Amino acid sequence: MQSSSPPPHIDTTLEPGRVTVRAAGRWTATGATTMAELLKARPPQSGEGLLYEFDASRIEAFDTYGAWIVERWRRQLEAHGATVRIAGLPQRFQSLLAQVARTHIAAGAPAPAAKPIPMLLEAARKTVADAAGTLARLLALLGAVTVGLLSALRHPRRFRFTSTVHQIDRVAWQAVPIILLICFLIGGIIAQQGFFHFRKFGAEDYVVDMVGILILRELGVLIVAIMVAGRSGSAYTAELGSMMMREEIDALRTMGVDPVQVLILPRMLALTIALPILAFLGAMAALYGGGLVASLYGGMSFDIYVTRLKDAISITHFKVGMIKAPFMALAIGAVACTEGLRVKGSAESLGRQTTASVVKSIFLVILLDGLFAMFFAGIGM
Repeated sequence: MQSSSPPPHIDTTLEPGRVTVRAAGRWTATGATTMAELLKARPPQSGEGLLYEFDASRIEAFDTYGAWIVERWRRQLEAHGATVRIAGLPQRFQSLLAQVARTHIAAGAPAPAAKPIPMLLEAARKTVADAAGTLARLLALLGAVTVGLLSALRHPRRFRFTSTVHQIDRVAWQAVPIILLICFLIGGIIAQQGFFHFRKFGAEDYVVDMVGILILRELGVLIVAIMVAGRSGSAYTAELGSMMMREEIDALRTMGVDPVQVLILPRMLALTIALPILAFLGAMAALYGGGLVASLYGGMSFDIYVTRLKDAISITHFKVGMIKAPFMALAIGAVACTEGLRVKGSAESLGRQTTASVVKSIFLVILLDGLFAMFFAGIGM
């Protein structure tokens, strides 16, 4: 039902140094255009020292839009040096006008430009704090997994054997084709580059030494670990993160079931078992790829390649590569599970933690490889 209240209107009285504006009617959104035009038609005397009095005693209805029209008019006049006083507004409308007056405050002065050195120090502090927090979370998870493993050894029936076998199938068996293909190509590329450059010095035979030692000691396990981090580590993070989003892990805790025993321990064990196997298969594929390139590109028969390879490598080189694999698997699994448990209730958080899982895993794998290289060099292996 339409209200019978009159539309908004104003009467203006001009006096020396003073302008009186008397408002009446319904100052609501229904008369928005009329209100704006009325207040635009203010007298031009808006210089410094002029007093504007807005008499609102005859306003019958007042909403947020009307209050903002009045407030905007007041600010425009005050910006030109005039003084504005609003009087007579009914008591029931005064709180609304006061609330509007407190909003849309002009922006303050811009913040001073940050100095580069404090910014760098603050960024370094945050980086160190984040690294310390990540390390603490990894150690806490490894401790929980150790406790879970000891509990499973004391009570074998609690161990999720079927889940572990399923995870080994996913991480190891299903990854064999891509691991073999990539490592075969890597071995072939290393051999081709070796023949291309060593041929300038008449040292083609040493390509076999380079391929064998580099693959068995360093690149074989490193390439496989990086691929596992991107393939299986990201999958672990996404799976656990999805469970966190759907509150399935909280439900397990509510039922008295330890998520470490059910979800994390089988995955960590599967990764620790699978990575050495994949590293061995990948190294064999890379050596075969190197032999194929030596035969087709380097002009070296495959029998000579194998004979030279036997003379160039020893069981020590093989052991160095295999010793690294379980530790890299633990690092990948710990990072993947930790980041998965940090997922919040959004798809953006899931994507962010999955990305962080892959990046941190690859970083840790390369860091471990460097530390092991220095360690084995120090003990003469």
